[in-house]
Amino acid sequence: MAIDTLPETLTPDFERIINLGDRSGITSFSALAKASKQAVDRKYQDFLIVDADAHHNENEAWSDIFKYIEDPVVRHRAFHGLRSGRGLGAISGSPPTNQNVAGRIEQGSQRRHERATVDEPKEANIILRSMDAIGIDYQVLFPTPLLQLGLHQDSDIEVGLSWAYSRWLTEEVLPHNDRIKTMVYLPFNNPEACVRVIEQFADKPGVVGFEVTSARFRPVHHNVYMRIYRMLEERDMPLAFHAIFNQSDRLFADMNKFISVHSLGFVLHNLVHIINMVVNGIPERFPNLKVVWIENGLAWLPFMMQRLDNEYMMRTSECPQLKKLPSEYMADFFYTTQPMETHYRKALEVTFEMMHAESQLLFASDYPHWDFNLPNTIYDLPFISEQAKRNILGENARKLFKLTGEKRAPRL
Repeated sequence: MAIDTLPETLTPDFERIINLGDRSGITSFSALAKASKQAVDRKYQDFLIVDADAHHNENEAWSDIFKYIEDPVVRHRAFHGLRSGRGLGAISGSPPTNQNVAGRIEQGSQRRHERATVDEPKEANIILRSMDAIGIDYQVLFPTPLLQLGLHQDSDIEVGLSWAYSRWLTEEVLPHNDRIKTMVYLPFNNPEACVRVIEQFADKPGVVGFEVTSARFRPVHHNVYMRIYRMLEERDMPLAFHAIFNQSDRLFADMNKFISVHSLGFVLHNLVHIINMVVNGIPERFPNLKVVWIENGLAWLPFMMQRLDNEYMMRTSECPQLKKLPSEYMADFFYTTQPMETHYRKALEVTFEMMHAESQLLFASDYPHWDFNLPNTIYDLPFISEQAKRNILGENARKLFKLTGEKRAPRL
């Protein structure tokens, strides 16, 4: 998205909502100023807008998070990394990337300059200010560095860190404002730990579901996960697979540009998981389990739907559980918009039709990441009705996450 320069003057509302600590965060500042102008011009105050996928950078809260790590060895390793200045990198094993193109693309690096303006945690205050600027009523919040945990060689690290993060978020951030929601991290490399997480967090205020970080090497159709799916189905809580790339994967060894890895990486793991779920009959075994696929765009859906249907019609004996075409099961899942591929509008229109977007698509900003989308990506589409826009921007998520539906963003 193109970012305009910072406006010469700001209204008092802009100053109140954005309120950066200084003007060095010019990229983030002007992006939010532009978002606020869009919200006013398009009259978002008449729409319920739910952001099904946004992020914060938990790097600034490690000392608060690490104290919740239960395993004393893991906790010691975490705090040692913090004291050595390496933070999460000391135990996470996350590979380096060139995602910011040596500083040319900012990704929230100026966030440290922001300050809280009311008596609430800085984390909640900053999140709410960006929500107000964009015109978002409710936002489902995800971590950022912790999304790589599914690739860690030591499952104790994934269990310990994700548990600590979820306790910190649900106990120290979410209680301050009911507009901020989350889907709690499931340490999928340890199914028994997942059971404990569901039992502990399902009833916590602000928890609207559970999520699996997709970059991992565990078959989602394995019998060890059936108890987890049943628990979520019984509680009527959605399960999300949040895409993430793995630049260290051997498959990407021949790719010398981040753009190459990003184009394929964010789709690849969810492609594998969705195929395994469908062809192994998980939707038939758990017909009331609501599954959401997050941050992998939409352009891959027509390809996968047609490809799977074609294979299925030639080899139905391999999928005895299925009672309809694979594409029909895929059209029952939920998907988030970001990063929505909009260059070829006719292709996008066909994608919307095939996936039943009016009832199954959820708006997501992915803010504050470098490729975030604003609500206008849906609001400005010429080929869907106003009701479809309302559904995608908020109503679908309201039903899925059981939100009140009350308008909460300020009327700018």
